[in-house]
Amino acid sequence: MPDRLKSAVRDIPDFPIPGILFKDISPILADPKLLQHSIDLLVNIADDQKVDKVVGIDARGFIFGAPVALALKAGFIPVRKPGKLPYKTYEESYSLEYGENTLQIHQDAILPGEKVLIIDDLLATGGTAAATVDLIKKLGVEIINVAFIIELNALNGREKIDAPVSSIIQYT
Repeated sequence: MPDRLKSAVRDIPDFPIPGILFKDISPILADPKLLQHSIDLLVNIADDQKVDKVVGIDARGFIFGAPVALALKAGFIPVRKPGKLPYKTYEESYSLEYGENTLQIHQDAILPGEKVLIIDDLLATGGTAAATVDLIKKLGVEIINVAFIIELNALNGREKIDAPVSSIIQYT
């Protein structure tokens, strides 16, 4: 079924800027069987390890992260763009292939020593995921894995991430 997931991904050229080939997961989200299968595959990445919190990266990581957290009987923690979290936050800035951004997490979101699974939809250059890992490490946690639906291998994003990395669909 990963092949069915891969064939459902739609290529959108020149989005969000010219020269970027956007991998659109909307067709996976629209198909309940594909969506459930993608959630199941992400849950399996935890490999029977105890997970205390699942962290979803803004915004598509929320779509997958919350149901993965429920399946693992773990809490769900959003990592957000600035100005979206109301309590005291830590933040980390990073570069994208088409700009710069900052991520934030509540300072009390995860307790020291807790085990965390990080979820997002796509690994490209690795800037967002690496910033999330750096941000989470400020909380003194153990990162079990950083898991993605899609990985663009040619951009070598996993090399920037200081944690185990998994992906369901890979493009070379």
